[in-house]
Amino acid sequence: MMDSSFDPFSSFFGDFGFHFGGEGNRGRETPKGGNVVMDLYVSLEELYNGNFVEITRKKPVMKPAEGTRKCNCRQEMQTRQLGPGRFQMIQQTVCDECPNVKMVMEERLLEVEIEQGMTDGQEVKFVAEGEPHLDGDPGDLILRIKTQPHPRFERRGDDLYTNVTISLQDALTGFTLDIDHLDGRKVKITREKVTWPGARIRKKGEGMPNYENNNLHGIMYITFDVEFPKNDFTDDEKNSIRELLKQKSVNNVYNGLRGY
Repeated sequence: MMDSSFDPFSSFFGDFGFHFGGEGNRGRETPKGGNVVMDLYVSLEELYNGNFVEITRKKPVMKPAEGTRKCNCRQEMQTRQLGPGRFQMIQQTVCDECPNVKMVMEERLLEVEIEQGMTDGQEVKFVAEGEPHLDGDPGDLILRIKTQPHPRFERRGDDLYTNVTISLQDALTGFTLDIDHLDGRKVKITREKVTWPGARIRKKGEGMPNYENNNLHGIMYITFDVEFPKNDFTDDEKNSIRELLKQKSVNNVYNGLRGY
């Protein structure tokens, strides 16, 4: 008794591995060389104001050479007849004959735009400036933004943090000072009340420009340190200070790490 599900035509054509539509009609993708990823160190001033930076890159470039070479190699299915009505599909490597090439190191000058408000990890891509591929397209050069340490400011998001040391006299009587900003402006700070060590003030709109909207700026946080006199006082001077401050002795021992 024959199996009604047996299809001789399906079996015959199945030996040839025919495919109609779908993936069988897809073209081969062009191979691509590797990407080159590098860190680009920039100053906080450049990230605040924006800038154009020129970098020099030495890269291998393909040049014509004598002779020919095998290229565009691919795997193709070939049909081989084994006998009457018998066929076998085998996979073979097929290559083209291409002009020969050689790699020559060339120096390229690239101009990189540092946009206002860019942050660490953002990337600038130069298409086809990466590693070459003998039978395809070059890869890309990708530059990752990295901020150099700054002597006055630390950036956190769009905010800037800085510390200012003032004298004990200014801490008690008030003061006016200027902070040099990243664009050369002077940020004026005036304080008339007592300033204790660790006191922090905020200057809105004096932080970094926002990358998406340069008209928006973060906050500048200024933390004050107080420099105490290093000279000794006479007994009369000590009594004058006590009389002036009129403070009681405080001996409160506590766990400062837990905020008690």
